[in-house]
Amino acid sequence: MIKTNYVIIAAALALASCGKHAAENGEAAKDSTSTTNNSVETKKPNSDYKPAFEGQTRITAVKSTTPYESKILTSELQRPWGITSLPDGRLLITQKEGSMRIISIDGKLSAPITTGIPKVNDADQGGLLGLCLDPDFAKNRMVYWAFSDSLAEGNLTAVAKGKLSKDETKFEGTTVIYRATPAYKGTLHYGGRVLFTKDGNLIVTTGERSDLETRPQAQDINSGLGKVIRITTDGKAAAGNPFEGKENARAEIYSYGHRNVQGIALHPTTGDLWENEFGPRGGDELNRIEAGKNYGWPTITYGIEYSGKKIGDSIQQKEGLEQPVYYWDPVVSPSGMTFYTSDSIPEWKNNLFISCLSGIHVDRLVIENNKVVGEERLLTAEEQRFRDITQGKDGALYAVTDQGRLYRIYKK
Repeated sequence: MIKTNYVIIAAALALASCGKHAAENGEAAKDSTSTTNNSVETKKPNSDYKPAFEGQTRITAVKSTTPYESKILTSELQRPWGITSLPDGRLLITQKEGSMRIISIDGKLSAPITTGIPKVNDADQGGLLGLCLDPDFAKNRMVYWAFSDSLAEGNLTAVAKGKLSKDETKFEGTTVIYRATPAYKGTLHYGGRVLFTKDGNLIVTTGERSDLETRPQAQDINSGLGKVIRITTDGKAAAGNPFEGKENARAEIYSYGHRNVQGIALHPTTGDLWENEFGPRGGDELNRIEAGKNYGWPTITYGIEYSGKKIGDSIQQKEGLEQPVYYWDPVVSPSGMTFYTSDSIPEWKNNLFISCLSGIHVDRLVIENNKVVGEERLLTAEEQRFRDITQGKDGALYAVTDQGRLYRIYKK
């Protein structure tokens, strides 16, 4: 039997602040969210590094004034990793070991779909990862997903596509369209999100595979590691990419200098691509991605090694390398993310919601003029490792956790 539990969250009015932050996106939001002077983060940072600009970290806390509710639709998922909405309002979810499930908003869960899904290596951080639907899914039923693929020379991040059968029991005509080479005999930092852009191309994220010997490849534009990739639905480099036609560079690369990108989303009004990535000990980042830009890892970082040692030359700024819009220290381990576009909760309009693993919460960021101006942490009492989040066709937010839960978050 599906376990259902309600968590009623009556969000109180925020304390008055000595200074208001800039107004939130959307007119309705201006009157419905108050702030305090304090950050939501109260723990001591791992380093004494200073931000490059005011508001780059530990921004003023905000508090939702609209009462909202969360409901557990199921606790029976097996290590879910990615979630997306089907046209009829149901949800399609990947499970790390190599299957997908379909669930309705009343909690009805399908049997695992495995036929037509290539074998994955689910050791450590690998497995069946992010997914997205073809914009024309209602007609062609095509699904795209990332996974950790094993080759003779090692493991890598790959992207496959397949047609979901009409009876929803299998994928037909599955093809692996892209592999982020070189392969490496490790099982960490695959990245693994996929997203369609408005021009019909795919954005794919990869990790630099974590180890000291692979880290430098994040800076190598002739490597698929530690990158944001832009490809066609056939896996070819998309036209107009920044390194198209350049020697010793891969035409599919859109941006580089990334550590382990597990969150990507398009801003609903500007169309800009945003991403988040894991830092080491400290230094989780939120970035606004621009074509051809270098986002710094491992040359610059606001984190330190897990051992406590400095990374590289221990610098946080360098000419020609992009600064994160925002960073966290200590880490929250940001994973999947989505912008909120529903009118159901106006103060959330155009806010960014990030599912956080070690942070065990859903992070709400208020963004204005490409700057973070407020932060709120939701569902902290659930003590779940939130892995991915999406907005449903009904305007609610849906979030999956490593422990197997699916939450629906909506106006009370």
